[in-house]
Amino acid sequence: MAAKILANLIVLGSGVVLRAVSQAYRQAIQNASKTGVAQETVQNMARRGSKAMTVAEARLILGVTENTPMEEVLKKYEALFERNAKMGSFYIQSKVHRAKECLEQEYTREQEDKEQPSG
Repeated sequence: MAAKILANLIVLGSGVVLRAVSQAYRQAIQNASKTGVAQETVQNMARRGSKAMTVAEARLILGVTENTPMEEVLKKYEALFERNAKMGSFYIQSKVHRAKECLEQEYTREQEDKEQPSG
């Protein structure tokens, strides 16, 4: 008899807790959507989900700035790529290669923007 009462209390108690947690979760979602936090979180998750390298990360890897000419970027790339080909970190070598690709795309995009008339 005592076991049955205890089991009923556990079931009722867990139901109450479950309802409270789901209500709190719904309220948190509503608050987040009002402040725009939900959209920002989704955007951050999308960025993390994609393995694309950012331009800032590419510049850090190659040790260049925004104003560095593309020729200098290619020289830094070649030096880092060859150094890692000889002494052996394939991971770093691939990061260097992806950084160069990212900066080449950015450079091409900037050149196309300059060529288009702004009117």
